[in-house]
Amino acid sequence: MATAVAKPPQAAKQWLESVKSTGRKLPGRYVAHGPEGAGKSTLGAYTPHPLVIQTQGETGLETLIDSGRLPPTPHVECNTWHDLLTVIQQLHDEKHEYRTLVVDTLNGAERLCHEDVCRIEFKDDWGEKGFTSYQRGYEIALTPWRLFLESLDQLRLKRTMSIMLLCHTKIAPYANPEGPDYDRFTPDLHRKTWGLTHRWADAVLFLNFYTMTEKEKTGKIKGRGGQERIIYTTRHATYDAKNRHGLPEEISAGNSGKEAWDNLTAALKEARQNGGA
Repeated sequence: MATAVAKPPQAAKQWLESVKSTGRKLPGRYVAHGPEGAGKSTLGAYTPHPLVIQTQGETGLETLIDSGRLPPTPHVECNTWHDLLTVIQQLHDEKHEYRTLVVDTLNGAERLCHEDVCRIEFKDDWGEKGFTSYQRGYEIALTPWRLFLESLDQLRLKRTMSIMLLCHTKIAPYANPEGPDYDRFTPDLHRKTWGLTHRWADAVLFLNFYTMTEKEKTGKIKGRGGQERIIYTTRHATYDAKNRHGLPEEISAGNSGKEAWDNLTAALKEARQNGGA
């Protein structure tokens, strides 16, 4: 006996008429992570017409401006999760000239999110009966984090703003299903928070100093180099990276944030011209 096909409501959208084969040419969604001094804040400052949201205590941008290493750069400091979401909402609702939203730092934003969840859901109890109990707090925090990422997408849709999220790096063990585990550089976020963010991002850039090792006659391994800064764009065993743009695996970050951004945008332009091949 044939199974009847359920009929959609009379007012159902004609989805087949909405099928398309092109993108919407929306601005990019970037996450840039790296160790201290690798040039994350300076990279963010040289994005087109940026507004930098500094999370609580992450005020290195101001030091760079005061020391003359960066030109005056529009910025605001957010000390609560509500403050952060309010700034994003006002960027969405009000007219302005900003073309890039930079969050400095992403792990600082995660901390504000967790503090808000702990206050509301666990009455500020961070202990084993509170936020950290069976990882409950981290799980609950994924819902507001999804809304945060969605609000960033709304800025791209309505205000055609690029998004640049800057993040500190940590060295974390990687559970290797194909052999022995090993350590790798990864953004300093809870693994579930990073899982959502990694899927959301168009590009994950790892900023680091180029180093090489050399074995001395004594048998001791010694590092060399460490001055040249590189932007790595492709996932590697030793670091987390990603790109949907067909970027080269390595891009020189040069000697300044401006040079790093210029090199990155030149690589993006070339990738588009080559069809992302």
